[in-house]
Amino acid sequence: MEPSKDISRLIEIMAALRTPVTGCPWDLEQNFTTIKPYTIEEAYEVADAIERNDMGDLCEELGDLLLQVVFHARMAEEAGDFSFGDVVEAITKKMIRRHPHVFAQSDADTPDAVKVQWDDIKAEEKRERAERRAKHALGSGPSVTEDFKHGFLGSVHRSQPALTEALKLQQRAAKVGFDWSEAEPILDKIEEEIGELREALRENQRDKVADELGDLIFALVNIGRHVKADPEEALRGTNTKFRRRFNHIETELQKSDETLESATLERMEELWQAAKAIERKLSGSQSE
Repeated sequence: MEPSKDISRLIEIMAALRTPVTGCPWDLEQNFTTIKPYTIEEAYEVADAIERNDMGDLCEELGDLLLQVVFHARMAEEAGDFSFGDVVEAITKKMIRRHPHVFAQSDADTPDAVKVQWDDIKAEEKRERAERRAKHALGSGPSVTEDFKHGFLGSVHRSQPALTEALKLQQRAAKVGFDWSEAEPILDKIEEEIGELREALRENQRDKVADELGDLIFALVNIGRHVKADPEEALRGTNTKFRRRFNHIETELQKSDETLESATLERMEELWQAAKAIERKLSGSQSE
């Protein structure tokens, strides 16, 4: 089978990979749940390529993301739910519907007017989607997950990263006064959550540990919101710092013909502190 610029070739490849007996054992054992993390990861890798302005990587990562769409569509087709063609038809229908100023008759001739029109159409689609989901729920029996589409927090989507969802939930609740008046009491709450996490660890209850860890992270997001520090960006900055310091450890070990595997924790901690000292020195010289 040869590569091609035609989307049909990618669909053929996925069909071959999912064909029983002759297909790929790994691909055959996947389902929507096991593939979901890869779909999210590929979307983030697309974003990373854009941030780095690497067009070569962006082309490749968009292909990886497209593969995820084809993979999900193939599994749905095998189950008799929908096909890749249905996915394409649904999005083309949506785009035509949301752009009547381009594909039909409309008075929207300015960016602001287009936005108002777009929001009106999305609101109509949201009502239709809610009706469709209600019918689906009636026909599928009790749901194994909670549906929070209704209520004051219903506008906060669950499909976004957990840190972002936590931030938006807090912002939404704050609109009706369900919020701390200042940052200081949140620090007390964080200490309380740390205490509860310590207790859960002592009891060695995995579910309780995860629950208390979630409470602690939620409180940390709250303090970030109050001091105007976006938790996602704050954590991304820390991730970058960790990468830089760990790279220093690796580089220094290589200079001494040592490896990460052979180095003791004490040796790596020594190099970690050295990396911190270098950062402090550079930060001080830049501020002077």
